[in-house]
Amino acid sequence: MMYHNPVLLQESVEGLCIKPNGIYVDVTFGGGGHSKKILEALGEYGKLFAFDQDADAIENKIEDDRFLLIPQNFRHIKRFLRLHGITKVDGILGDFGVSSHQFDVAERGFSTRFEADLDMRMDQKSAFSAYQVVNQYNEKDLQNVFWNYGELKAAKGMAKKIIEKRQEEPIKTTEQLKSALGKFLPIHRENKILAQIYQAIRIEVNQEIQALKEFLLQTTELLQVGGRMSLISYHSLEDRLVKRFIRSGLFEGEPEKDVFGNIHVPFKKVGGLLIPSREEIKQNSRARSAKLRVAERIEFTK
Repeated sequence: MMYHNPVLLQESVEGLCIKPNGIYVDVTFGGGGHSKKILEALGEYGKLFAFDQDADAIENKIEDDRFLLIPQNFRHIKRFLRLHGITKVDGILGDFGVSSHQFDVAERGFSTRFEADLDMRMDQKSAFSAYQVVNQYNEKDLQNVFWNYGELKAAKGMAKKIIEKRQEEPIKTTEQLKSALGKFLPIHRENKILAQIYQAIRIEVNQEIQALKEFLLQTTELLQVGGRMSLISYHSLEDRLVKRFIRSGLFEGEPEKDVFGNIHVPFKKVGGLLIPSREEIKQNSRARSAKLRVAERIEFTK
């Protein structure tokens, strides 16, 4: 568990209501904590597929005949499951966001605690990093990143300041970025605002919102009727998407009614919102913002 301490482990796996011989997918393998828990509940003929685009996570591969790790982003879930002959599954688990390992390896550039090159790539094979966002985006695009993904009130000023600073020299490191935005980092709120800045750039680098949307849209076709998904989010942008999708099968607007006034939606929520206990947060401070939502695939509802 040193690689990543799995959050809401018991609750998220229990939410899947696992069938011993079912087919399940862990779309955020990481350190394998959730996958190991799922395998404990599976029988001899059960099957677990896992996805992770981070090469470091591949090193945690589980040696089990019932398990297969696919080194891809979960936005490609349907395509790569189909390559393995799978078109329907009984459950999907997702623990979104950054792993403890990614935060703790300084050179990855995810953490506000360390000086590092502007990187923030979850897929280290990608040529696109935080450097490109900070040094190549125009002022309007930078403003949109900070506003849409960091919910930063000073987004316009931050974008303008970055443009000014990079005209003097390229902004190559996290420390240079902090220095450039120093006027927006009051001492009493520095860590919070930095976390929002890093989150915004990281989401843009990894296309996290687009990937989440693409993934969710595929779950309606992948999940068997009666199949479940357990989804853990860490910030409001993700959680709003998950909540709305479970409620309506859409990301915006309302589902259409048929000629009889009935509304067709693909899921029903199972239970209410689950958050970590005080004890779990005490043991793992990174769990404090986690939110778990569980949904079941249905055929029709009014």
